[in-house]
Amino acid sequence: MTPTATETISFARGAPSPDIIPAEAVREAAARALESDWERALSYGTGKGHPGLCEWVADLHGVDPSQVMITNGSMEGAALIFRTYVEPGDRVVVEQPTYDRTLLLLNRAGAELVPAPLEADGVDVDAIAAACADGAPKLAHVIPNFHNPAGCTLSSEKRRRLVELASEHGFTLFEDDPYRLVCFEGKAGDTMLDMDEAERVLHASSFSKTVSPGVRVGYLVGPAEEIAMLSKRASENYISPNMLAESVVWELCTSGALEKNIEAVNKALAERRDALVTALEEKIPEAEFVVPGGGYFLWLALNDDVDTTELLAKAKDEGVAFVAGPDFMIDGGSNELRLSFASVPADQVAEGVERIARALSSLR
Repeated sequence: MTPTATETISFARGAPSPDIIPAEAVREAAARALESDWERALSYGTGKGHPGLCEWVADLHGVDPSQVMITNGSMEGAALIFRTYVEPGDRVVVEQPTYDRTLLLLNRAGAELVPAPLEADGVDVDAIAAACADGAPKLAHVIPNFHNPAGCTLSSEKRRRLVELASEHGFTLFEDDPYRLVCFEGKAGDTMLDMDEAERVLHASSFSKTVSPGVRVGYLVGPAEEIAMLSKRASENYISPNMLAESVVWELCTSGALEKNIEAVNKALAERRDALVTALEEKIPEAEFVVPGGGYFLWLALNDDVDTTELLAKAKDEGVAFVAGPDFMIDGGSNELRLSFASVPADQVAEGVERIARALSSLR
């Protein structure tokens, strides 16, 4: 259904629209969890989280369950890592652009942010190598698959080089990977966790993108000693993560419902991605972007004379929203913006892009 002129089409939120959230599957899984797993679901757990879900994640990644902990969303896992590993003044490599909350949390931690630009096949590894020559960073944060906000995917060659750099220079490589299973063509490649022989990689992912944002269930995978230490830190903060939500997710995983939902969601998101690419090529042909192979986001570069913060104000008048580029940058990004296609049904995408095009024309 095409929205009326007064209804805002929002490409701003990195969340799926309600029509692709598996409400019935979650309802059924919750009923099974409260019937067969109610004692664990309704009790305190440990900082590691639900043991059944830990085992499922361990099997997914081919590791021992001692290397897994469950968190209240991958963002909480990221916050726990930053609080634990980063001291004021520590150098931390961040991609440019990168997730805005990563910048927020690291700034709060007092980190010295070391920018590494993104390319069509992921972060510029040579830039990270050059940064290491000036003194090894404490940590490098990398989003390898279907990047938020840039949409790009890190090549296998770059993944291996990053793992080598982490081993060579002794820094922690934080592989922040919540979109890996939201893949539209084939399957995502090996993780850096898979390639790691020096125990320098901490891997984070989430069920927010494969079940729903509201379940707030994510996980960390890494060396057993590091996971034990992080689990202890977690238990000191909140005793255990949300055991009921984790039990529901475990039911979805073990019943096959998660796999079915991923297939359905990926089909819907691929249609939205395709609709967005077609609309941009037709209505804003000067825009430059990488076509994402999965995930939620597309990063748009406009002409140098466009200020996307000003464009956003005009776009809101037209009834459309997005996020301006500077939100994801240490510096710069004034002519860039992020579009989330997850939140906009395919039949509304063209109208949304038309509204952005009208706003763009009003700036000229």
